Amino acid sequence: MKEWVRWPLDVTLGIIFSRQLISYKIFLAEATAYLVARRILMNNESRVLDMARHFHSQTDPRLHEDHGPLTIVAGEGATVTDDAGNRYIEGMGGLWCASLGFSDSRLAAAADRQMRKLAVYHTFNHRSNEPTVELVEQLTALAPFDHARVFLVGSGSEANDTMVKLAWYYQAARGRPEKRKIISRFGAFHGSTIMGAALSGLPHMHKSFNLPPLPVIFAARPFHYLDGLPGEAEHDYATRLAQELEALILAEGPETIAAMIAEPVMGAGGVLVPPENYFPKVQAVLRKYDILMLSDEVVCGFGRTGNWFGSQTFGMEPDMLSVAKGLSSGHLPIGGVIISDKVYQCVADEAHKVGVFGHGFTYSGHPVTAAVAAEAIRIYREIDLVSQARRLGDYLHAALADALNDHTLVGEVRGRGFIAGIQIVEDRATRRAFAPELRIGTDVERRCREHGVMIRNMGDVLAICPPYVIAPKEIDYMVDGIRAALDETAAAHARTDQSA
Repeated sequence: MKEWVRWPLDVTLGIIFSRQLISYKIFLAEATAYLVARRILMNNESRVLDMARHFHSQTDPRLHEDHGPLTIVAGEGATVTDDAGNRYIEGMGGLWCASLGFSDSRLAAAADRQMRKLAVYHTFNHRSNEPTVELVEQLTALAPFDHARVFLVGSGSEANDTMVKLAWYYQAARGRPEKRKIISRFGAFHGSTIMGAALSGLPHMHKSFNLPPLPVIFAARPFHYLDGLPGEAEHDYATRLAQELEALILAEGPETIAAMIAEPVMGAGGVLVPPENYFPKVQAVLRKYDILMLSDEVVCGFGRTGNWFGSQTFGMEPDMLSVAKGLSSGHLPIGGVIISDKVYQCVADEAHKVGVFGHGFTYSGHPVTAAVAAEAIRIYREIDLVSQARRLGDYLHAALADALNDHTLVGEVRGRGFIAGIQIVEDRATRRAFAPELRIGTDVERRCREHGVMIRNMGDVLAICPPYVIAPKEIDYMVDGIRAALDETAAAHARTDQSA
């Protein structure tokens, strides 16, 4: 590699031009070679630095030291581009969050305006700022209950932690401090903080972390496809889960349980869609034993299931709900808890006795993140987000059904609104799963990228959660890429079986 590749652009081009005055064509060739070489060098240097210094989330660090990152350098609409110039349809909205795509000019302008006016302030000790007030007003207008209050935080994990603390505070204020246990569900994901991880029913979120003992108990996940009994109809399955929940509550003691937390659709647990009557039956059990319902809407909020909130889609009547991700279309980190009047009034009375509500974060109600979130909600209203989600969801699910319902590796395509999951199985008839060590889902996800499609695999489930700005032809491209990846994986697996 020529040494001038490492020199600054203006210096190098000047030298090249001075040497090649007699031939403009030679100058262009040399300059082009320099730019290409410099791009490769910079990409390689960035890659090496990432491999050597960056400790990634939800990643095998030893594998990363060997393989390195996929570096994304640009985004537009529903597409992103990597540092090698490869362009992908981003079928996961990043991490379930880029509702308006990857480069929205209005959100950028909202951040710029607020940065120039008031870049940072806090909401402790009765302080506030205009964007926070505007955002709170918009969220309470959308809330699925009257007289709501909003507590803003920096992430979905913080929002779920806050809901748990509020549930404890609420029960203590009512003279029932012994009601501390939180019911979660196997397969759930509720965050990566200590409490968020404790609430998450995913083994890798617990193993080797040596989490402290926390009052969390787990109920069954609603997964009729794999967990239903032979011949058991979905409504009977839901009844059985509600009965099992009641048995769990009675075994633990209703007087010890503060709340149950649940995602309307379980995202990281495999895009698990509950039976229609599941949540109404669960809600009846919780009311019977004076247990709060906390709805984790971090993934399902803002239109994803075909309503503003997933709880509205599935008949939940939560006492509190958490939001994040789509709240700002993922453009800046922000989350919040929407609190029912029943909970707020009790908590406020208790905090008044204490003299202060002793909870909060430096970035609760940050003016820039609040300004971006408020602008995102304005855009959602302008595009009629709920209708858009239903329309795109209908198109997506029809396309997936046409392409995959007959595929030998696909046991089930499920979802609601504009979110979907594809269940990969080794045997469709028996619903037998592949051996985990084969990492079939990982293989399919890799092959999808080779076809210009970004999705996410959770084991042998492929998750799809696209931006609302995706075009139908891009959905078609995405589905075609998934089908091609599944075809290639099936063929490779068949060859492996034959050679064995």
